Amino acid sequence: MIGPTTEKDRAPMTTLPDTHLGPLRRILASPPARILLLGFLLLLLMGLNGDVMTSYAAEPVKAVQHTIALAIAGFAVYVGHAHFIQRRSAAELSTQGMAREFGIGLLVGAGLYTACELILMALGIFRITGLNPWSYLVPAVAMAISSSVFEELLFRGVLFGAVETWFGSWAALVVSSLVFGLSHLMNPQGTLEGAMFIAVEAGILLAGAYMLTRRLWLSIGFHMAWNYTQSAIFSGIVSGNDAAPGLVRSTVQGPDLLTGGQFGVESSVLALVLCTTTGIALVVMAARRGRIVPPVWKRPR
Repeated sequence: MIGPTTEKDRAPMTTLPDTHLGPLRRILASPPARILLLGFLLLLLMGLNGDVMTSYAAEPVKAVQHTIALAIAGFAVYVGHAHFIQRRSAAELSTQGMAREFGIGLLVGAGLYTACELILMALGIFRITGLNPWSYLVPAVAMAISSSVFEELLFRGVLFGAVETWFGSWAALVVSSLVFGLSHLMNPQGTLEGAMFIAVEAGILLAGAYMLTRRLWLSIGFHMAWNYTQSAIFSGIVSGNDAAPGLVRSTVQGPDLLTGGQFGVESSVLALVLCTTTGIALVVMAARRGRIVPPVWKRPR
């Protein structure tokens, strides 16, 4: 799926302490400081992007333009922190294999969500009643870009990477997934059940994509395509946010266990099974390719 394994690929890549850093920079480059400093800067950009999307809600093209600019700024901040503070190259944003991994992520992310809706259609729960104009595909672009870029930089790039540096890949998988899921409680229709579903299905899927490739492009593709397909095409509720019309007009009548209720399909057993299964497959592939980082106390000196 992702390509043959080479000797270079088998070596897990993570941010390990650099003994050549000075005392102050070593503190700033430490996992806790990385979360506080880099995490704060990315959260600041996310807040600015939220203001942009609100301000240009009636002008979706401008919203997309500003979102792309802020996403580029997010990448620059991330790379700058790695270069100037950690004294390393941001290998997780390497352009090698970027197009292929991002493309696969887009296809699989869109495919997973579409599979959920096709199952609901087969059960008679989801019924298409008509189509809106093609212009309805535009407003969700900004949302899909901002959520995928900033959340993957923050939860997989910063949080997963920081926890993995000290406590290894398994702890990073658990912590990043749990925090990622709980962050969705802040959404207007957020529920604890929905947050836990996301922690399991999306947390494992997105962390597994990062563990396998040791780059963020696959997880960004997954995240972007899922959110866009859900909102822009099927007019679905995205993670407990307010619903917005997309291309497809439809009616949904069925148990919350299958539809996800007011939280959206992410809180359904369909997404739980499909996304978690895919995520576990990615984690198993990562383990077989030797990309699991042990905790610091189990590493050879």
